[in-house]
Amino acid sequence: MNEWMKKGPLEWQNYTHKEVRVTASEKAYTGWVLTTDPVSANIVLVNFLEDGSMSVTGIMGHAVQTVEIVNEGNHSVREKLMHLFTSGDCKAHSSEDLEKKKNSLKRWLEKNHIPITEQGDARRTLCVAGVLTIDPPYGPENCSSSNEIILSRVQDLIQGHLAASQ
Repeated sequence: MNEWMKKGPLEWQNYTHKEVRVTASEKAYTGWVLTTDPVSANIVLVNFLEDGSMSVTGIMGHAVQTVEIVNEGNHSVREKLMHLFTSGDCKAHSSEDLEKKKNSLKRWLEKNHIPITEQGDARRTLCVAGVLTIDPPYGPENCSSSNEIILSRVQDLIQGHLAASQ
């Protein structure tokens, strides 16, 4: 087992959002660490290209020989990396719009006798009966639950709400 795989998730987290040079299978890779898989120790590197696009590289944890921090990064790089894979939908809404959508959906669900609470530090996530969450921008695709029946029914209710409000 190599040194990288002997580390744990808390140690790997120190590399997140930093530019690193990784040596794996006798090849060198450089990029910004987006994440590290906590089970396999695989590293996901992102490189921002000159034409505005990006390249994403996955490096298998078992092949990693060394990882060296090249650049600590800054707030703008961190923000870029954190919002890399969020839907364009989420960025298009102001916080006021999201608050209106959340309150409208919450009233709709309460009207349909669905137990709903707000959770999280910012109270942005809606929680249905403690088994389903709805994150901004509060569409059917933003629902998450391990209970497929509840997930499907709440998604249908949200779809009905969106249709009724248009």
